[in-house]
Amino acid sequence: MVVKVYGARKAACPQRVMLCLVELGVEFELVPVDLQSLENKTKSFLLKQPFGQIPVIEEGDFTLYESRAIIRYYAAKYADKGPNLLGTTLEAKALVDQWLEVEAHNFNDLIYNMVLQLLVFPQMGRGSDLELVKSCEEKLKIVLDVYEERLSKSTYLAGEAFTLADLSHIPALRNLGDELGLGHLITERENLNAWWKDISSRPAWKKIVKLMD
Repeated sequence: MVVKVYGARKAACPQRVMLCLVELGVEFELVPVDLQSLENKTKSFLLKQPFGQIPVIEEGDFTLYESRAIIRYYAAKYADKGPNLLGTTLEAKALVDQWLEVEAHNFNDLIYNMVLQLLVFPQMGRGSDLELVKSCEEKLKIVLDVYEERLSKSTYLAGEAFTLADLSHIPALRNLGDELGLGHLITERENLNAWWKDISSRPAWKKIVKLMD
């Protein structure tokens, strides 16, 4: 059964889901949602996602939203068919969950706010809060120092295997360098840069990049 992914191809959260599906070899169809016209706030869309956010997946009669919940679901569903993205031991699984929480609460929000201020608001004719952008950048430096330390001890965030913990970071890290012009925050940290080169060179991510073009 083809999975329907409702979202925008250039938005980080739908990319997270699509990347997971490609890694697992799960066939999907992207159903575009026009954010500029507020299609995500229409009654029909709110029936799928009551908070008006993307992505949402439909698989037959099953509907699920929140990108990290979606990737956990598919990683578990196809654990015996694709690469193990959840960890093989109880401890490894706990580390995957830990770094997914770090990504959601300490990392992603900072980049999201910078994207909002520097890219989205100007497109809407709104001004940017540059002080907020600078504050987010300074906070992100501290977070990335933590990542640098972690990656000095293991190849990937949750150990020696690529997992959802790494996958979940890829879209926002791409925005940091390609959209915000802050790639130096990655390249000036040796272990972080090596990790980024590794995870961003995966064939699945290259397919998502082509989808964005």
